[in-house]
Amino acid sequence: MKMLRSLVFAFPLMSSWAGGSDLVVVVGAPGAAEFAPRFQAAGEAWQAAGQRGGAEVHRVGLADDSALAQLDELVPRLAATPGGPLWIVLLGHGTFDGREAKFNLRGPDLTAKALSGWLEGSERPVAVINCSASSAPFLKVLSAPGRTIVTATKSGTEDSYARFGEFLAETIDAAEADRDQDGSTSLLEAFVAASGRVREFYRQQGRIATEEALIDDNGDGLGTPADWFRGVRAVKVAKDGAEADGRRAHQLQLAPGEEERLLSAEARARRNALEEELFALRSRKDEMPADAYFRELERIVRALAEIYAAAGTEGDS
Repeated sequence: MKMLRSLVFAFPLMSSWAGGSDLVVVVGAPGAAEFAPRFQAAGEAWQAAGQRGGAEVHRVGLADDSALAQLDELVPRLAATPGGPLWIVLLGHGTFDGREAKFNLRGPDLTAKALSGWLEGSERPVAVINCSASSAPFLKVLSAPGRTIVTATKSGTEDSYARFGEFLAETIDAAEADRDQDGSTSLLEAFVAASGRVREFYRQQGRIATEEALIDDNGDGLGTPADWFRGVRAVKVAKDGAEADGRRAHQLQLAPGEEERLLSAEARARRNALEEELFALRSRKDEMPADAYFRELERIVRALAEIYAAAGTEGDS
């Protein structure tokens, strides 16, 4: 029993390979000149990570006032195309007038309603990451099954420049953000690491934080802040008992490691399903007899181990 406990807490929860994925990097209007190089650098970091992971990278918004028209053509086409995850990253400023939030582009701005319409009916896993100020309203509009939504703020009224986007660009595939040490950094891990750097920035500056990022991947539109997580597991429970986010975001990674690439599509799907079972089992631990809990735990861990053993054997042949 003791050996089993050691095994399950050391066992890495791997993430979905980005093979066949698309990455849309949108660089918004810089406003003041000081922000242009920041947004440009963040866009280049995302592009490099996507290329390392084998994603098809599409960059929008760098030159003229046609960004919204470009997105109107590009996003629905990608959403309707079968494939791996579709990542949409918004780097820039945002506004909120009390009714509707917008992401600021050169030319007409992007609304969450427009983006939601473009994504409607897509069967691909979708990750929308809005790194702008006042981005929180995008979460409620875009939240849906099969989607992971990240916003730099927890409300539309957090309207000061958001540094979260700069930090997330630096952590999206950084080895130091790999909390479970599985050789790859998931979107959840990068989100937690970037949020930690935001908190540290304001602490060092002796300033009150004017931003708190949220992640939503269960479709309830509520979102979860980074301080709810220990490692890759949410350890807090909402007052109304709502499910915490994070476990699906941990199955998304832009630049997967070598072990992940060895898994076939079928093995990856089976692994993801087992991880869902593992998360659900852990949440029921206090309600179950210890023997029943560890029997079920052993079944899941053995099945996961078999998947990785088979992938390693195939990779060596």
